[in-house]
Amino acid sequence: MASYETVIGLEVHAQINTKSKVFCECSTEFGKEPNSNSCCICSSQPGALPILNKKAVEAMVKTGLALDFTINQQCMFSRKQYFYPDIPKNYQVTQFEPPLCSKGKLAINIDGKEKIINITRIHLEEDAAKLVHEIGNRKLDYSLLDLNRGSIGLMEIVSEPEMSSPEEAFQYLTELKNILEYLGTSECNMEEGKMRCDANVSIRPVGQKELGTRIEIKNMNSISGVRDAIAYEVERQKEVLSAGRKLVQETRLWEAEEGITKSMRSKEGALDYRYFPEPNLVPFDLPDSFIEEMRTQLPELPKKRKTRFMKEYGLSEYDADYLTSARTIADYYENALNASKDKKSAAKPIANWISTELNGKLNASKIEIADSPVSCENIAKLVNLILSGAISGKIAKAVFEEMYEKSADPETIVKEKGLVQISDESAIIKICEEAIAESPKAVEEFKAGKERAVGAIVGLVMKKSKGQANPQLVNKILLEKLKQ
Repeated sequence: MASYETVIGLEVHAQINTKSKVFCECSTEFGKEPNSNSCCICSSQPGALPILNKKAVEAMVKTGLALDFTINQQCMFSRKQYFYPDIPKNYQVTQFEPPLCSKGKLAINIDGKEKIINITRIHLEEDAAKLVHEIGNRKLDYSLLDLNRGSIGLMEIVSEPEMSSPEEAFQYLTELKNILEYLGTSECNMEEGKMRCDANVSIRPVGQKELGTRIEIKNMNSISGVRDAIAYEVERQKEVLSAGRKLVQETRLWEAEEGITKSMRSKEGALDYRYFPEPNLVPFDLPDSFIEEMRTQLPELPKKRKTRFMKEYGLSEYDADYLTSARTIADYYENALNASKDKKSAAKPIANWISTELNGKLNASKIEIADSPVSCENIAKLVNLILSGAISGKIAKAVFEEMYEKSADPETIVKEKGLVQISDESAIIKICEEAIAESPKAVEEFKAGKERAVGAIVGLVMKKSKGQANPQLVNKILLEKLKQ
């Protein structure tokens, strides 16, 4: 098989986080009864005129500023001809030239190295409606049209064809999704269709400058699905060319269950869409003051927050990377830290409890951290109990189990169950002496130079104290006794 290189460009459609649609007052709430969120404007009744949603423009500008775009202050809308049943007007209101945002960029991390992916444009457009082909488990021999999604605001984010592997595409989408969620400009819920991605994939012989035949892949409903679909398509294209056949420009669907792409239709070009100015929406100007106001509203973005976590809280890059991987996780961590008695001492332990114990439980329960049964205040209380010496790490794990199951306060659990750590030295000395007397073999091994033998005696002390003896004191006293 000849040596080929991969070229990938991504088109991301992110639903803009507004309460109403982009050209009318209908709700954008997901999951409502079919066609209950529709009106004469979004169903394209004769004489109904659209009105631009200012909040959608604000979200677009914030996104553009966060991704280092040039904001085009003079913009207009166009009609893009689409003769599909899910477009009531038979055209889509969108932006052609110029888009609202031009020439941005996004940094991704591949094998510890930063790579800049240039982004061509972000333009504002309306979403199509939804065709329903089955109800429950019953497949229909006809299609139903649900207008609830029709005319919801979308930002289409189009990258340059600068990604060269499925992993780079995965990292690009992960980072983009994280930034949009930090900004609050899109919820990016792929299961609800609030973030969708089309991948343009081609291959070419290594060293060739001209791009190969571009294949567009649709129907991917997760970021990992995008990675899998691209990986399959790259191998398929290599096999076609290596067999001496030609690739044709087309749109293909990703069939996740089969793990393959299937041909859908030949790919349209810009000329097929026959763009022309939208007569019902006048061109608009964005003053400098509006753009600067949006700039002041930008939150602290993931990369900057990660750097601050490492510098301010002394976290490792690994911990800071996880804690800033989603705004909800970063907010949870900082809220827990603010509720702690000693930020400096609690910073690392709280990070550990969130990234290990809590994250493990949430993943197993398929729950997001925003819905965690353990509040950030209670995580802070648990760590305070450990740092103060009131409970040991072992007891803390048992307490955490109950905190998660019952959303309970750790201080109340410790008090009610009598789990307070034994830190009285005289009491621990007595238990240690009993354990030493009952462990002659371990004592002889220790005397013979096997210092690890003390572990067996420590285990016996903890068993006798029901796990409540202060482990630091236990180790200190046992070593003193054994060396005597």
